[in-house]
Parts: sequence; C-alpha cells; structure tokens
Amino acid sequence: MRRRLGKAALAGIFALGIGGGAAAEPVTLLAVGDSLTQGYGLDPDQGLVPQLQGWLRTRGAEVTVINAGVSGDTTSGGRARLGWSLTPEIDAVMIALGGNDMLRGQPPAQARANLDAMLSEVTARDLPVALVGLKAPGNYGPDWQAGYDAIWPELGAKYGAVVVPDLLAPIAAKTPEARAAEGLMQADNIHPSARGVGLVVDALGPKVLELLERVKPAP
Repeated sequence: MRRRLGKAALAGIFALGIGGGAAAEPVTLLAVGDSLTQGYGLDPDQGLVPQLQGWLRTRGAEVTVINAGVSGDTTSGGRARLGWSLTPEIDAVMIALGGNDMLRGQPPAQARANLDAMLSEVTARDLPVALVGLKAPGNYGPDWQAGYDAIWPELGAKYGAVVVPDLLAPIAAKTPEARAAEGLMQADNIHPSARGVGLVVDALGPKVLELLERVKPAP
C-alpha cells in the first residue's frame, strides 16, 4: 500500500523545497470539474490543472494534479463518474462542479444532492476534499440564487471540506473594463484566458496547500 504524506511531512517538504532533505513520495490530487477545470479554449499547459500544479510545485509541494475536468459536465455527471475516478493512487480530491447546473437553470436542491453524494463517497474513503463553487447569477430569482450560494459553505461544514465559495472571485472582483484591459477572459466571457487562470490560481493555490496538509499516512 502506498504511503501518504501527513501534515508534518508536507510541512517539511514545503520548508526544504523539492531538492532538499529526504525524498518523499509525491501526493496525487484528483481535480473533478467541468470546462473550467478541463482548460477549455486554452493551450494544454495553460489550463487550471497545469497552472495549479506548477504553482504548487514552485512552493515545494511534491504533487501531481490529475485533470478530471469534462467540458459541459454537471454535478449529475460528476457524481456518475466519481467512483471510477477514485483510483488507489488518489490522496486528495478537489470537486469544482455546479456552473453548468446554474447555466441550465437546474434546481439548487438537485446540485446539492449530487455534491452531497460525492462528498460522502470521498470522505468514506478517508480522503481529504476541497469543494470549489461559483457565485450564482440572479436571473432565476433571489431564492434560487441563495439556494446555490448556500451549498458550498453548508456542505463544506458538513463534511469538513476545504471550501472555496467562488472559483472566479478574483476575476469577478474587477470591473468589466479592467477585465477587458487585462485580457482575463476568453471571447465567450465565460471561460478565463490563460492570464485569468493565473489570477484564479494565485487565490486557489493556498487553499489547495491547506488541502494537501490534510493528507494522512496510510495505515
């Protein structure tokens, strides 16, 4: 059975860097998501997963991030494929789904049930998990919007997950004029550009480091 790194071991890696001290077995992080995770419209080395992996490694984390993003996927799709994605080498999981549920106007209760089931399956395997959401739009009414926005903190608390309520918050915090001037979005104004992904990763990275610190040694 492969050894997983505990918090103390990871702290040592972060302090010493990849080349310092005794060699440690890398951690494998599964990133389950939709087109934002998959890297839609970007060069293979510019999507969320490769940029996040690079960000983590430059800070001394010996980690491989597996891209389990599927463009157009909903929470229902993620729930259906999660089981076979949780292969034995997986040490931690990041779930970033819900955007397409919102775009399709699906009920918040449906997305919540799917994410609840996914978090239950991950935690049942004693794997640390991060739950990454998006800010819900208001075009379906305030109750619908509030129903989605409550999912991330409430399910995060239920399962003790690392929570990122809005993946795109660093971009959304800027005015539309600033986003355009800095070239942070692709032409569809839905998916970030490579530069926009970099901004997102700068905010996401510390939360993922927090997740990796929770990886436990195998018994």
